[in-house]
Amino acid sequence: MNATSRQKEKSAPAEREPVYTAPDVNITETKDAYLLEAEMPGVNREGLDISLEDNVLTLTGRRSGVVPPGTLTYRESKMADYRRAFELDPVINAAQISARMDQGVLTLTLPKLEKAKPRKIVVSD
Repeated sequence: MNATSRQKEKSAPAEREPVYTAPDVNITETKDAYLLEAEMPGVNREGLDISLEDNVLTLTGRRSGVVPPGTLTYRESKMADYRRAFELDPVINAAQISARMDQGVLTLTLPKLEKAKPRKIVVSD
């Protein structure tokens, strides 16, 4: 077979790996829980995925694909989706974690187990 009669096989286009950026977070502690706030502009409730597996909490936010009309002149924000993972402290009551999304800010409440909450020990006479 000569070079002119060979047909090149076209390889299937490789699937691109999704591009993620880590959202900025604030974590505060109260005596009953940890509060985690993650900033995910452009993400609505439908684009949000929160999973807990093997004590790792993973937040994934997909931006809505709304593009404003006109020609982009300048952009500072990345068009990447969001992903961030956290290894949870064993004192977190995973069954009681709650979440709410408001104006692009995800707030998770991570309650502590009863045995981890501080308590006062009374000294008897």
